Amino acid sequence: MAVYEEIVGHEQIIEYFKGAIKTDKVSHAYILNGEDYAGKMMLADSFAMALQCEKGGPEPCLECQCCKQSLHRNEPDIIYVSHEKPNTLGVDDIRRQINDDIVLKPYSSRYKIYIVDEAEKMNEQAQNALLKTIEEPPEYAIIMLLTNNAETFLPTILSRCVRLDLKAVSDEKIKKFLMKEKEIPDYRADLCVAFAQGNVGKAIRLSGSERFNEMRDQLLQLMKRMDDIEPYEMSMAVKQISEYKLNISDYFDLMMVWFRDILLYKASADANGLVFKDQVYDIKKQADKRSYEGIEYCIESLKKAKARLRANVNFDLTIEMLLWNIKEN
Repeated sequence: MAVYEEIVGHEQIIEYFKGAIKTDKVSHAYILNGEDYAGKMMLADSFAMALQCEKGGPEPCLECQCCKQSLHRNEPDIIYVSHEKPNTLGVDDIRRQINDDIVLKPYSSRYKIYIVDEAEKMNEQAQNALLKTIEEPPEYAIIMLLTNNAETFLPTILSRCVRLDLKAVSDEKIKKFLMKEKEIPDYRADLCVAFAQGNVGKAIRLSGSERFNEMRDQLLQLMKRMDDIEPYEMSMAVKQISEYKLNISDYFDLMMVWFRDILLYKASADANGLVFKDQVYDIKKQADKRSYEGIEYCIESLKKAKARLRANVNFDLTIEMLLWNIKEN
C-alpha cells in the first residue's frame, strides 16, 4: 500500500483529499477516473489510510494501529470489493459486499470505506443496487469507485459522486522517478516515458519488462539493416516480428518512434529531442539517406498497417507489405 509521498504526480487530487479532511468536508462517494496503471488505487489507499488515521490529520501518521493495519491491507473497516467473474461486477457482488455489510457500524474506526476497483465492470443491475446505497448512505460510509471509463456509469450515479479525473503526469517527473528510484539509464527511461504518455504505472511496467527490451533490440536491429536486406530474407524478418504478434501495437509504436526520430534529426540535426538517443549514429545515417517524403511515406505505411491488422487482414501479408514499403523508401 502506498502513501502520498510515494505517488508521482496527481498533486491536485492529493491536495483535494487533504483539504476535505482538514475542513471536514469528506463526501460519501467518489469516482477516481483514469487509465489502467495511472495510480487510482494508490490514491484511494492513501486517502483511506488518512481517513482512518487515529491522529485525525490530513495525512496518515503511519504510526497508529489503523495506519499499520492499512499499510498491510488488513484494516477491518477498509473493504476492497472483489468480483468472481472476470469481466462483470454483478448485482450479487454489490449486495453481498456493500449493501448488506454497510448497515453494520465500523468495527474500530471512524469510517467504513469501500474501494471498488474496475468499477466500469458493474452491469446496470449492480449500478442500480449501488445507487440505493449512495442515495441514503449511513454517516460513516464512504464508497470509492475506481474506473478507466466513468462514462459507463448511470447519470444518477455520476450526479451523486465527486468525480476526480487523473491527469497525465509530466514526462520530466516520470523520467526523474525511473532514473532515481528504478535506476534506469536515461536512454531507456526516455523510451519508457515516450510510450507511457503520462501514465506512471505503465512507465514502471515497461522499464522492468524484459519482453519490451527484447522487442526494442530486435526492432532496432531490423530497422538498421533494412536497406541491405535481401528479398529472400524478408520472410525471415516477418517471422521474427510474428513472435511479437500479441504485442504488435507496442511493436508498431516503437517503429513509429524510430521514424519520428529520423524525421526530427533530419529537420534539426539535434540529438537532444530524440527518444532513441543511444542510436544517434544510425539515426543520422538514416536521416542522410532518406528524403522527407520517404520518411513520411514510411510513417503513413505504418498507420495503414495498423488499420489493416485491426480489420483482421492477414498478419504476415500486412507485415511483409509494410517492410517492403520501408525498404523501398
